[in-house]
Amino acid sequence: MDHARLPDPVVIDRSGEILTFTLNNAEAGNEVTAPMFDAMIAALRTEATMPMARVLRIRARGEVFCAGRERAGTDAVSIHREVSRLIELKRLLRASSLITIAEVQGDAFGFGFGLAILCDFTLVSSGAKLAFPEMRHGLPPAAIMAYLGRYTLPKQVFPMVLFGDAITPEAALNAGLVTRVCAPDTLRAEADALAQRILALDDTGVRQCKSFFQTAEESSVEHNFRCATQTLTVSALRLMALK
Repeated sequence: MDHARLPDPVVIDRSGEILTFTLNNAEAGNEVTAPMFDAMIAALRTEATMPMARVLRIRARGEVFCAGRERAGTDAVSIHREVSRLIELKRLLRASSLITIAEVQGDAFGFGFGLAILCDFTLVSSGAKLAFPEMRHGLPPAAIMAYLGRYTLPKQVFPMVLFGDAITPEAALNAGLVTRVCAPDTLRAEADALAQRILALDDTGVRQCKSFFQTAEESSVEHNFRCATQTLTVSALRLMALK
């Protein structure tokens, strides 16, 4: 019997100020399994309590970025646990002060497409297919719809989730769901360049910028003005102290 250690289904790597999640379950279309969820959740929780990185890159090995998530639950308890795990990953990803980059080199369906959209920057290969196919099996993609309306207009995105038709990267770009469509052979280089642009910025300022941007999306303009007064005052004093 071969006792050689099986490869990790998600490879988590720290290189300087860059944290990378590489989906490594190519034989199953990089479907995200429970151990993969647990590993990524643990890494994000560590970053939340002990920040070490500034950029998170999410990528995949193989021809497919992510065909969705594993559905192994067989009763109410196990299904609820499964769904709670995927929601926790999305919650941590959105709340993270890391600037997140999805590198979608291949097809992204369901959870995989939703995961890529949730990142701050979503770079997609021009050859990829994108879709929310859940409704073809009678399952409303509620975990995706919870935030999808923040990225695009309802009239554009509702047919996508209702019918599950594959859309092109260009259509996703026009709808506001992705940041950039890249030639397949330049995707990695464009992600490298983007990460370096982020790292060239002031670290504290970047974290404050992301935090304020997300808070402002969910608050009234008047509340945002009050917060802006505090944020600009504190930030100006910090930058003066650095001179």
